Amino acid sequence: MAEKEWDWSSKEKLVADINEWKSQYIDLRELTPSPDGEKIGAIIQPEKRKFTFRVNDEVWDELFERMYSFKFNLENQPIVLAYRDFEWSVVVDKEMWEEKFDMAWNLTLSPDTKSIAVNIRTGEMTSGVCLNGVAWENTFPEARDLIMSPDGKRTASHVQVRPRKELDIHWFFQKNYTVAVDGQAWNDTYLNVWGCTFSDDGQHVATVAMTDMSEYTIAVNGKLWDKVFGACWEPVFKPKSFDVVAPVQTPKGWTLAMNGNPIWDSFIQVWRQRFSPDGRRLAAVVATEVGKWTVAVDGTPWKNFFNQMVLTPHFSPDGRSIAVVVKHNNRYTVVVDDIVWNETFDLVWDPQFSPAGDKVAVRVEKNGKYFIAVNGKVGKKGYEWLWDPQFSPDGTKILVRCIDGGKYFRRIISVNEI
Repeated sequence: MAEKEWDWSSKEKLVADINEWKSQYIDLRELTPSPDGEKIGAIIQPEKRKFTFRVNDEVWDELFERMYSFKFNLENQPIVLAYRDFEWSVVVDKEMWEEKFDMAWNLTLSPDTKSIAVNIRTGEMTSGVCLNGVAWENTFPEARDLIMSPDGKRTASHVQVRPRKELDIHWFFQKNYTVAVDGQAWNDTYLNVWGCTFSDDGQHVATVAMTDMSEYTIAVNGKLWDKVFGACWEPVFKPKSFDVVAPVQTPKGWTLAMNGNPIWDSFIQVWRQRFSPDGRRLAAVVATEVGKWTVAVDGTPWKNFFNQMVLTPHFSPDGRSIAVVVKHNNRYTVVVDDIVWNETFDLVWDPQFSPAGDKVAVRVEKNGKYFIAVNGKVGKKGYEWLWDPQFSPDGTKILVRCIDGGKYFRRIISVNEI
């Protein structure tokens, strides 16, 4: 784990004066810290219609007409999409890909950040994907998105295989969409497709397929389930297997189906299903009645219900605990294993588990300030801005990347100080 090599002993580092940056440039965009907090970067506009990027005290000399989608990889290298002389490309730590495109978007990094992919538009007005500087051999009238396998070696996209003629309204009732994997389109086409995902070994792909008007099912490697449904939500693969689970609408209501067969009782709604890392537990957001939202684990709903929103469940690394952000009576909070935190907030970001799974940290907003909250206790210090907290490998400390007094700080705090 990269986190083991981070500096967990230095309590505070002043990395950059962001207010000073703002005073030096026409514009400053996409302020982004590195994962370890040691660097902070942004797209800057030093002169009219000219952009470059700055990381800490270093400003790149080259200028571009447009830049966006600024990110860091785990090696603290800046990555950005850049446009110059009517061409888009990817810049990695001041090195630009040789490949150039009419358009590039959806900059995507693999979990280990070693692979980089983008959607591309060619001079022939076709679209595809470029992975690590190698573009798909086959392109399509439209490639609407980009999905990368967990190992970063493969890519997929929902693609349009036949162009639409102007004023041809009947085209929308024809099967013109499918999935392309590494540039190879599936043989069968559908009225629509979405929700594509890879198995954890990267060898299998599943997606929602609209096969007819008001008929939906799941396609896996281009083969449809043998049952159709009134609607489907995005599928997921069970870890370490090729089984696919998706929310489906039946005459009895919504349920989860595995490989086409219902495995839970029915609810008013089911979605955002997630497996524990070992695949032994399955959680999903469900509505038992209109306006009564909660989490169901292996088909059994929690006892607490919420009247506005329940977001995606997050499992602890050991799979024993589940944390979720909820909204009830216009206030956000966190629920862990069906226990609701007492504090409520204006906004809450995704929960982060400690490596042992015994602590949950979140970034929250309250009264215009941003705080770190751990296990329901809100930190004493409020900030102008925060990024998501990160636990140390032993779970006793938290990395705080924050804007305080117009300056960017990297701070390490003890969990006991919260």
